Amino acid sequence: MRNNGRIAAPPSLARDNALFLDIDGTLADLVDDPAAVRIDDQLVSLLPALSARLGGALALVTGRSIRDVDRLLPGPKLPVAGQHGSERRSAGGAIHLHSPSTTALARLRELLSGLAARHPALRLDDKGLTIALHYRRAPALASYLHRTLRRSLADADGFVMQSGKMLVEVRPDARDKGSAIRDFMNEPPFAGRLPVFVGDDRTDEHGFAFVTAQGGLSIKVGPGRTCARFRLRDVAAVRRWLAADLPAQGAGPRRTDVPPRARSTSR
Repeated sequence: MRNNGRIAAPPSLARDNALFLDIDGTLADLVDDPAAVRIDDQLVSLLPALSARLGGALALVTGRSIRDVDRLLPGPKLPVAGQHGSERRSAGGAIHLHSPSTTALARLRELLSGLAARHPALRLDDKGLTIALHYRRAPALASYLHRTLRRSLADADGFVMQSGKMLVEVRPDARDKGSAIRDFMNEPPFAGRLPVFVGDDRTDEHGFAFVTAQGGLSIKVGPGRTCARFRLRDVAAVRRWLAADLPAQGAGPRRTDVPPRARSTSR
């Protein structure tokens, strides 16, 4: 169910949570050029500290590539689902790749590269297994890009179009942020915990839906229709929410309205 009205702020994190975080628009403000995003030292320090408090059960779930995430967040390599789950690094460091037809991907790459060449205001973001066109500097092209991609994807078996904030992207159809979170939840140290996912975009709705179905906390950042159960106003509110519970040594308040099967029996 989508909700465009007022949604309550989330409760505090608990030690038996498994925390999943989007990056752009969630941990860092959106900018015209995603390559220009920089993560400040405070956040670089905050995430490993949160991970330690949660027993390592913290992962980043993003449209960025794993390589790009490691560039943004130097230091300890956190678990990451990159490119909407098309690539995933587990807590143990294992890399999982999900790539459909390379022929179809090559055709889509040629198409999107050609569009970017003809319209210099577009920014091509080729991440390897997914490819995006950012049109923040050319919003009038939005409808044209969506129509063009929909027609092209009719002959590109294994790929779908993913819309986002001022971007359109092609990704493998078997992978999304919900499937990535599901995969993490089947592995230690995430298994048996209550999932929490924080994101801001339409690309995060699959993750919200999965987490909500598990009785977890789905948290939308910013305005807009969503199936998430909770909302935080902006990136600054996300950071305050993440940092607020960190100094506490005891477990945060536990929810009483989730099914018993969703609760963790371990710490």
